Amino acid sequence: MENKLGIIHGRFQLLHNGHLEYLLEGMKRCEYLLIGITSPDRNDTKYTAANPHRSLSRSNPMTYYERFEMIKLAMLDCSIPREKFDIVPFPINVPEKLFNYVPKNGKYLMTLYDEWSQEKYEILTALGCDIEVMWERKNEQKVTSGSEVRSKIVHGEPWEALVPKSVYQFIRSHEIDKRIIRLSEEE
Repeated sequence: MENKLGIIHGRFQLLHNGHLEYLLEGMKRCEYLLIGITSPDRNDTKYTAANPHRSLSRSNPMTYYERFEMIKLAMLDCSIPREKFDIVPFPINVPEKLFNYVPKNGKYLMTLYDEWSQEKYEILTALGCDIEVMWERKNEQKVTSGSEVRSKIVHGEPWEALVPKSVYQFIRSHEIDKRIIRLSEEE
């Protein structure tokens, strides 16, 4: 482990097993991990041609706080001590605000899958961040995606195996699954 501070980010709408793989790999590469939640404020969620669906309401059913709680529960479920990580806003769509929430002098841990991850890589590079790409894969190689999990919820298909147990319980107990269905009907 060479990095004291690792900084990782994602939208986490909702946290799935692929996200968990990403977060746990990030933990292996640093002593302390800052987990940035992108699009912390729906007003800052902007359209990008690289990933056009990410700005839609149905793609963003959870609040920042709900995502914070969900991530915290999943990390604790994996026996990651709370003092080894924190969760912060990460407004990648408003790069000029980014360093209000995260320091510039950490190791920015990323994975590359598609045009959108490449666009984020370019944004962080332009800001002068020290980036480590943990892996590069094709989109088809993803464990799953938030879109897939939300789609399964909407269509009444089994989705429990695609998310950590604590996330499944959180989504159900807070009726976020019902919100996902409602949002899909509104658009």
